[in-house]
Amino acid sequence: MAVTESVAGGLRAASLGATHLLVRKPRASAAEQYQVLSELVARAGLPVLVRGRVDLALAAGAAGVNLPEGDLPLSAARRLLGEDRLLGSSVHSPAAAAEAGRAGADFILFGPVFETPAHPGRGVGLVGLRKAVRAAGSLPLLAIGGIDRERGEACLAAGAAGYAAIRLFA
Repeated sequence: MAVTESVAGGLRAASLGATHLLVRKPRASAAEQYQVLSELVARAGLPVLVRGRVDLALAAGAAGVNLPEGDLPLSAARRLLGEDRLLGSSVHSPAAAAEAGRAGADFILFGPVFETPAHPGRGVGLVGLRKAVRAAGSLPLLAIGGIDRERGEACLAAGAAGYAAIRLFA
């Protein structure tokens, strides 16, 4: 999964082998987010999700939404989205990973696994990732945070179902 803020970035990530796109524009207006999301839905040729905006996912015909920890309850988002759209949950602890599974998430984004410029000193490492994978049970858990190709492979070896990245696809 590639995390992107732009149409160009999303299309580039799709051409580089991303399997899903997650539009994340935290400082953009709803109109700006909708523009990027709807254009990627129309052009990317792969599932496109949006971070934290169930309304925009529905309006743009997106594949789903990923909710940050502490956002709208997953049960409320599921009622709005229905069963056909993907519902992800970003979490930062094994306990929150377990709770996301109980609350109805289709997948979990867990991290930051490695330190990033945005999250200095906060990486939990592969040991923390393994704990979260166990807590998630059968629910697919994707690693995020400081992921490059080598680290992505290490996350897969640690039990993650996949990984999400920003800079890897930039």
